[in-house]
Amino acid sequence: MNKLFVKGVKHGLPIGLGYLSVSFAFGTQCTDSGLTILQALLISMTNLTSAGQLAGLQVMVTQAALASGLIEMALTQFVINLRYALMGLSLGQKLGPTMNTPRRMFFSFANTDEIFAVASAQPEKLHHHYLYGLMLMPYIGWSLGTLLGAAAGEILPEFVTSALGIAIYGMFIAIVIPPACKEKPIAVVALTAAAISICFRYIPLLSSVSGGFVVIICAVIAATLGALLFPVKDEAPAAEEVEA
Repeated sequence: MNKLFVKGVKHGLPIGLGYLSVSFAFGTQCTDSGLTILQALLISMTNLTSAGQLAGLQVMVTQAALASGLIEMALTQFVINLRYALMGLSLGQKLGPTMNTPRRMFFSFANTDEIFAVASAQPEKLHHHYLYGLMLMPYIGWSLGTLLGAAAGEILPEFVTSALGIAIYGMFIAIVIPPACKEKPIAVVALTAAAISICFRYIPLLSSVSGGFVVIICAVIAATLGALLFPVKDEAPAAEEVEA
């Protein structure tokens, strides 16, 4: 077996194990929301985005009978997953000559935050064999975890599935809190999004807005505020430019 592929599998194994536990919680939430085990599995096999799937699940459950649900779904996924386009552009600078257009398109399906971080840390140009191995275990872990969680959701008591339902939110909180404690802009953006979300939950006039559009509005307003209050400063000019 190709050594680069084996290396990628080894690097992807810890990611896959992490995805297994998170997707288990997503699977229980799917069946708790009324989806079948097969539907839950197909969602994770055709998507690899925890935040996008969670937001999409809410839209599917609440807007299933409405044509506007498709538009809401598309806009929600666009806003939540826009970061993958930026990560793809960044990672594209490290791709080796073997990564032609079809292979780039195939890998883009699994270019998650964790896979991007591991791939970006590699010192050499990225070969397609390595990237295929890197994406294999996370894909298996995410799909298998969803399957197990959905199956468990069919037999576990309701209070247990409800408790597991907050696990995926705990993952998001664990991602945000450490950098928010160190970086003021991150804390301001996160708290702004949380405050706006609370307004949509408890203010009567705003509470009628569907969950998908709430996610879009909170993300856009919080990100815009962060960009206005904490603009990225231009890098200092190079020494040659200063001398000139």
